[in-house]
Amino acid sequence: MSAVPDGKKLVRSPSGLRMVPENGAFNSPFSLDEPQWVPDKECPRCMQCDTKFDFIRRKHHCRRCGRCFCDKCCSKKVALPRMCFVDPVRQCAECSLASQKETEFYDKQIKVLLGGGTFVVTLGTSEKSESMTCRLSNNHRYLFLDGESHFEVELSRISSMQILTDGSSPGGGMSRANGMLLHFKPMGSQDAQQLRMEAADDKKAASLWLAAMHKAAKLLYEARDQ
Repeated sequence: MSAVPDGKKLVRSPSGLRMVPENGAFNSPFSLDEPQWVPDKECPRCMQCDTKFDFIRRKHHCRRCGRCFCDKCCSKKVALPRMCFVDPVRQCAECSLASQKETEFYDKQIKVLLGGGTFVVTLGTSEKSESMTCRLSNNHRYLFLDGESHFEVELSRISSMQILTDGSSPGGGMSRANGMLLHFKPMGSQDAQQLRMEAADDKKAASLWLAAMHKAAKLLYEARDQ
């Protein structure tokens, strides 16, 4: 195990090398824990094609689900950023498809969220609104809202998220996201608060940011349900 800059460390697990936070309490809310591998003695056959294992047909474990497969059913090595692996790792066909879709989120949507969007923000039932730039923090743990004031929302304390749209577009096209409604519990409180964000001047940029946030929410809820 070796320490590296920016509060992360390199660790070796049975599945491969991982770059994880020095303090496990600061894991990204999108991250998934490594699964427990199905014990070898409990899988005499491939859990996909039912091929019997023998001296020639070896067992391989999917690094994402932990199930046991033959080489043919678990041959793909795919990036798995949600488990912080440094290199692509062996995954079954079903898991590799899921990981490939998530890689697009890390390659594209995360950059959009880090870049931020400008919104008119209303907190709770206040009649006062403020124009603020909303962006995801570098460690993916918070939404930072900056205007005349500064406000933070911890993603792990968001209880619900609703994307608001502008209804049908002219010509019957797809409606465009133009806002977001969050319910969250502020630090030190168990009472939920509401945060309403509506697109400001650059509605196209705001819509892209909201679409990325919608995808982030899906990963966030999936990580909670694991």
